[in-house]
Amino acid sequence: MAEKKSGIDQALIRDLANILKDTDLTEIEVEQEDLRIRVSRAGTTQYIQAPIAAPAYAAPAAAAAAPVAVAAAPAAAGRNPANTVNAPMVGTAYMAPAPGARAFIELGATVKEGQTLLIIEAMKTMNQIPSPKSGKVTEILVEDGSPVEYGQPLVIIE
Repeated sequence: MAEKKSGIDQALIRDLANILKDTDLTEIEVEQEDLRIRVSRAGTTQYIQAPIAAPAYAAPAAAAAAPVAVAAAPAAAGRNPANTVNAPMVGTAYMAPAPGARAFIELGATVKEGQTLLIIEAMKTMNQIPSPKSGKVTEILVEDGSPVEYGQPLVIIE
């Protein structure tokens, strides 16, 4: 019977840091059993929604990230969850298919079900995020090139 490892696997953290360096990502997160590890080159930590267990590390919240979280909180209270498109994975959000290209969506645009709203890059794989329904884009909650967390609200479609 295998014993449960205690402490943080430093080799895993080094491997994740090397992946960041090799892929030019700014952040990567891995979850194993009850441990979640996030490595970031930017030196900032984004909030984690509903952590599985208390993280084995602690990092100060970034001053720049605080206004975003505070500004989003009042609007989130009045939102209908059925209108919110959440991130299906951790990665980097891109609003256009290529740098300098026209964005997939704009505020106030009408979208059809299945239409690409944005792309989330994870491990050098570009994942198109489709609209779950037809409607009007009333809010875009992420910026181009920003890191996103699993379950993070991305777009509001009414």
